[in-house]
Amino acid sequence: MKKLFRNLKGVLVFGICTINTLVCSTPLFVLALLKLIVPFSAFRTVMTRWIMAIGEVWISVNAWDFAIFNRTQWDIRGLEKLSRNNWYLLISNHLTWVDIVALQQILNRRIPFLKFFIKQELIWFPVLGIAWWAMDMPFMKRYSKSYLARHPEKKGMDLEITKKACRKFRDTPTTVINFIEGTRFSPEKKARRKSTFDNLLPPRAGGVALALSSMGDMLDAILDVTIVYPEGPPGFWDMCCGELGHIIVEIQQRPVEEWMVNGDYSNDRAYRRQFHQWLAEVWKEKDQRISQLKHSP
Repeated sequence: MKKLFRNLKGVLVFGICTINTLVCSTPLFVLALLKLIVPFSAFRTVMTRWIMAIGEVWISVNAWDFAIFNRTQWDIRGLEKLSRNNWYLLISNHLTWVDIVALQQILNRRIPFLKFFIKQELIWFPVLGIAWWAMDMPFMKRYSKSYLARHPEKKGMDLEITKKACRKFRDTPTTVINFIEGTRFSPEKKARRKSTFDNLLPPRAGGVALALSSMGDMLDAILDVTIVYPEGPPGFWDMCCGELGHIIVEIQQRPVEEWMVNGDYSNDRAYRRQFHQWLAEVWKEKDQRISQLKHSP
């Protein structure tokens, strides 16, 4: 019976989220259609802001839904001096799909709406593709080494495509998020990737370097986020079933230094080495901090 009631609670919470998504999707797609057919940049900027407002309402309703059925102990540090009028690059460790929900809830209306780099091919994904486009998610194109070997004339084009996608951010404050481990942490992945960190997978520098190269002159700060679940990382269904316990989130603002935005990660070995050293030091500090937070009362 206990398991039955747990799953019924999960179905109810997930059902409310689904209804919320359907209700918010209707005006979003209407505004997206208007944005698509009206070619004036000022009009499209207004539509984008309205669409972001719908996204914030969607997050608020989901947060209310989860709060009713979970007795979550939130321990949030570093919200001071954040602004909805700034441009940010957010980097974070990644443990579970709940990370995204948690970050959306605690940062909603404190900083600009969170956006992800998305593969350019996914713009054709049914329904979601137009929603991502309407929300100004940055679409990126990445060429493999084998493809560039066959088509050397395409070298550097992926960066130019991404920079073009990011130009629209100049009109609207933006936060771009990057989980730089590339996947969720697990002991199995840690062993497979031969990580030297206790709590993290090795960072992948390419995505962060691409983001800084594409929009570095717009950015006010790098938000370095550390997420810890002292009771162990929950799954999304655990959260729906009311089992989202203690969460610690620390936010540290790091400066965007001139050398970060003026280098060429793909072609400059010295810059690439400096970037790897900087990111490795950030990750070393994060790993030590996670160990401290895990064992703090």
